[in-house]
Amino acid sequence: MKILVLNGPNINMLGIREPEIYGKETYDDLCLLIRRYCATREIECEIKQSNHEGYLVDAIQQALNSGVDGIVINPGAYTHTSIAALDALKAVGIPTVEVHISDVNKREDFRKVSYVSLYAEKRVIGEGLQGYITAIKYLEEKLG
Repeated sequence: MKILVLNGPNINMLGIREPEIYGKETYDDLCLLIRRYCATREIECEIKQSNHEGYLVDAIQQALNSGVDGIVINPGAYTHTSIAALDALKAVGIPTVEVHISDVNKREDFRKVSYVSLYAEKRVIGEGLQGYITAIKYLEEKLG
């Protein structure tokens, strides 16, 4: 099984950006957590992060021809604005889980809007970095 883990804007700033909301663990900690879990389950994972919407759309489109079985995406701020990411996910048709480190339902009203959720099969919110593992486990069970 091959999973694409895609992270949007500012996820690379984990540990620095609002640690009271996102925690003190870094982006490198997140990548290590995901890689370690996937290694124990013999899951091939590719992890990408970008602050640029077009890069994320390209990565989603490229997943179609690179053997990706499932996508875990934390679109960051593009959650609330990117119809392009939604359209790319719909176009490729790959099972997708949306992840948010914080509980977006307990934050500003604009954070409650998610275009990606119109396609994603599942949303994992407010579980911190562990939410990525929850998302991967869901895809494992679905695709297993």
